Amino acid sequence: MQGIIIENISNLYKIEFQNNIYTATARGKIKLEELTPVVGDNVEFEIINNEKKEAVITKILERKVYIKRPKIANITQEICVLSSQDPKPDLLMLDKQLALSEYLKIKSIIVLNKIDLDQSKEFINIANTYKQIGYKVIQTNAKESEGIEELLENMKSEINVFAGNSGVGKSSLINAIFKKVLTQEGEISKKNKKGKNTTTSVKLYEIDKSTYIADTPGFSTFDISEIESNRLAECFKEFKEYIKFCEFVGCTHIKEENCGIKEAVEKGNISKERYQRFCTIYNELKEKEKRKKW
Repeated sequence: MQGIIIENISNLYKIEFQNNIYTATARGKIKLEELTPVVGDNVEFEIINNEKKEAVITKILERKVYIKRPKIANITQEICVLSSQDPKPDLLMLDKQLALSEYLKIKSIIVLNKIDLDQSKEFINIANTYKQIGYKVIQTNAKESEGIEELLENMKSEINVFAGNSGVGKSSLINAIFKKVLTQEGEISKKNKKGKNTTTSVKLYEIDKSTYIADTPGFSTFDISEIESNRLAECFKEFKEYIKFCEFVGCTHIKEENCGIKEAVEKGNISKERYQRFCTIYNELKEKEKRKKW
């Protein structure tokens, strides 16, 4: 039989199959192959006790997508959640999330949550920047269920992963989608306005037979170091059409002259702020690559 892993607690896996949830362990052969099942994996399994809903995983089917941190497989769409206020929008983090989506070749949606808290309406400028690039941007107020129907419509027939800093409202959004409390909402520290992370494990929630939501720990556990620094520009959607105008093969788009991307920034075809964040991410990746060589 084949099912999907919806939760992992220690070495026990919860598998969904025909409206039933089985608790399973992994067969020794899988461990010998140095494969560890993760949430989102499609697996073959055998039932060992139908009454107690106990099973054993015999095979992990081929993964279409795999993220190392947090460990999750076969997602098809990333939902990048920002809060308009408390905590303030972290656009560097957002650009890392979007770059990873492009690298993995999965869809991505940007959700600007807590729009009711942004008195200066700065979220409108953020929305316009990313809409011009070609991203779907949805504005929400999870507490009042504002924007939830639009979000839900864009999640249909996808295995969605919610990504974002602690405190941005991922759990509140999931609770609003299901119209009941499924996940614990994060608290915001009044002292430093940073979120206190409450989600400690990855879990899949089923909306319908073809639509799932994965709630994950905060973005601090997200790792994009698998993207090579020299491929980062390909992961910035609006950069792609200008790379061909670079004079040098292997242009890093940082220090070189006659760089198509830098010229596009000067002409206003690429956001200067987003280019600066690209440079920051590039340097971070380059530094990690140096440390690996040591």
